[in-house]
Amino acid sequence: MSFPIQIQHSEDGDTFLFTSESVGEGHPDKICDQVSDAILDAFLREDPNAKVACETVTKTGMILICGEVASTAEVNYPHIIRDTIKCIGYDSSSKGFDYKTCNIIIAMQQQSPDIAQSVYQGREEEDIGAGDQGLMFGYATDETEELMPLTVILSHKLNAKMAELRRSGELPWARPDSKTQVTVEYKYDNGACVPLRIHTIVISIQHDEHVTLKQLRQDLMEKVIRVVVPGKYLDDKTIYHLQPSGKFIIGGPQSDAGLTGRKIIVDTYGGWGSHGGGAFSGKDFSKVDRSAGYASRWVAKSLVHAGLCRRVLVQVSYAIGISEPLSITVHSFGTSKVSDAKLLRIIRDNFDLRPGKIVKDLNLKNPIYEKTACYGHFGRPGFPWEQPRELKI
Repeated sequence: MSFPIQIQHSEDGDTFLFTSESVGEGHPDKICDQVSDAILDAFLREDPNAKVACETVTKTGMILICGEVASTAEVNYPHIIRDTIKCIGYDSSSKGFDYKTCNIIIAMQQQSPDIAQSVYQGREEEDIGAGDQGLMFGYATDETEELMPLTVILSHKLNAKMAELRRSGELPWARPDSKTQVTVEYKYDNGACVPLRIHTIVISIQHDEHVTLKQLRQDLMEKVIRVVVPGKYLDDKTIYHLQPSGKFIIGGPQSDAGLTGRKIIVDTYGGWGSHGGGAFSGKDFSKVDRSAGYASRWVAKSLVHAGLCRRVLVQVSYAIGISEPLSITVHSFGTSKVSDAKLLRIIRDNFDLRPGKIVKDLNLKNPIYEKTACYGHFGRPGFPWEQPRELKI
């Protein structure tokens, strides 16, 4: 298996540039992810065995939810939606969206019995089948303490810091929609990727009518970048594109339609590794896009944490109704002292990747999903899949 991305090398050929992006809570797609996961959590609080597939769409003044559910719980969809939008910060028409007055359309129905019979019928809980076919990837790298790529970790942290300062009032001009992008110059070290410096930082953030571009850029530099980004990565050659459009007053759903699951690279590894194409938000644990996506990250992080390799990509695949993975593949990019075949044996000896077992091992019946819906599903403390397993080798 070759490295699954195209590398842009620098002029001297010894280093390369790589870029990742993140979007903030008020980005239209992220609004939808948060609404879908808030609805999932509401079901799980009342019914830990709820089966939910909830998609959200938003445009000016409107939220639509659609999908399937099988649950004994009854939830108040409008209340959940409005509360989520309020928490994000869209509380006035002057900001382009208002949780109090937005139109809500609900199109949820019962889950197909064909899916239920193929996945659950007559099976022990640990041997339930996968809820669909698909392939999932997990990735880990030793370039940061989170065992995540530096590019995506910094992109998320910049967005999170802007949201924090917006809520505290330290950025009184800031509104909820934002995007960040970080380009890092790397070198290879026997297959591992070592960050040398930050090449470029891009930030765009929705703002009110009163702040000047000069003040906005000064605040982003002093209160956000200088606080979030370790100084060792910044030098006099680092490029900053702060509010490159010059103005970003109209944002959120007023400026662009949003849809659940449209930021799958932001949600995972920022373009590093690979992606099977399946989104996370709005899906319960029976959907292997989510549960096996988390498990494959758990496996990858455990391998790197144990010192078995410095960088690793793990793929698993499933078929609907079948509990055992169809395949497990591991690629350590030449950074392991043992063979990839040995790493695969270690995975098989330490992890049971049947969906029913993943659910138990990672406590995926808990209502934890709204917390995942912004700033990435990986590399953040508190989630079970971020706790490395001690491996028997």
